[in-house]
Amino acid sequence: MSTAANSPLGAVDTLVIAGWTGRSRDAVDAHIRELEAIGVPPPRSVPLFYRVAASNLTPAPRVEVVGRTSSGEVEFVLVQARDGLWIGVGSDHTDRELEKRSVASSKQVCAKPVGTTFWRYEEVAGHWDSLELRSHVVRNGERRVYQHGSVGAIRAPQDLIERYCGSAALPVGTAMYCGTLPVHGAVEFADRYELELIDPVLGRTLHHVYEVTALPVVE
Repeated sequence: MSTAANSPLGAVDTLVIAGWTGRSRDAVDAHIRELEAIGVPPPRSVPLFYRVAASNLTPAPRVEVVGRTSSGEVEFVLVQARDGLWIGVGSDHTDRELEKRSVASSKQVCAKPVGTTFWRYEEVAGHWDSLELRSHVVRNGERRVYQHGSVGAIRAPQDLIERYCGSAALPVGTAMYCGTLPVHGAVEFADRYELELIDPVLGRTLHHVYEVTALPVVE
């Protein structure tokens, strides 16, 4: 396991956001309906891969956004380093109002929070579908479960890698956010997001927590 001192994040120069990555069509359709409820048009095909500036990637404990129309979502994050593939946890924080007009732009305008601790993919590949993603949100002082489920609901890393670049490995220096799970309740802005990737087989969890500061909207 890596630590902040030797995190593979330092080598990242390419950031990819994979969207609509549910392993079953029913799961994809559920996420499409979830976003349609807030005005986001359905994708032209699934999955889709969005390039985002690598400078958006941040392990900071606080991010700033314009207004209160954005939200986060827990995702497993792949990072291809020279010494192999690593797995972390992050949030594809997205401006939901802008997403109604341009999904690509909505992803570019927000920071992409990510934890600094990673596991080697080879350590979890043999029991991959046992891993779980979970997030909590804090909104107006109230903490609640926002998302929870198996990574088995999301396309496996090798599937996403091959669909993105047509090979068995990501280019060195590439980080990929790999899609998310439906939320419990509504997609909404929160003051704090708590992210977890849980490995019940080896009894360990990756954590990342970040708070959100809403900047004033000035027209």
